[in-house]
Amino acid sequence: MTKSAKDLVAEASKAIETLSGEDAVKLVGDPSVVFVDVREGEELQKSGKLLGAVHVPRGLLEFQADPTSPTHKPEFGGEKKLVLYCGSGSRSALAAKTLKEMGIDNVAHVAGGFPALQKAGGPSSEAER
Repeated sequence: MTKSAKDLVAEASKAIETLSGEDAVKLVGDPSVVFVDVREGEELQKSGKLLGAVHVPRGLLEFQADPTSPTHKPEFGGEKKLVLYCGSGSRSALAAKTLKEMGIDNVAHVAGGFPALQKAGGPSSEAER
């Protein structure tokens, strides 16, 4: 039986920590937390991003999280909690599950994505129009 994208997101959501926009915004500025924006660059240009967030497009996540990869981002190392978000919460759920499968356990995602962070008052950069 073929699984739909919706099925995969539902499965991922059961295996990971999910934060509301309000709970995630409370973590902004916490030095033990790194926000990771997994949207595409074009999305950031249109809507901006959470201030201080690291941008890692979903398609590059595994390579930038892998410490043996030449494109590894150091933000994925260490003991910091990673809080992922996207445009709606679906890609970030899948990405968080993938990171857990890679052995990165201190990871969560934001239900509702960037719009939920904005609604909760998260500080964001301006869109690059």
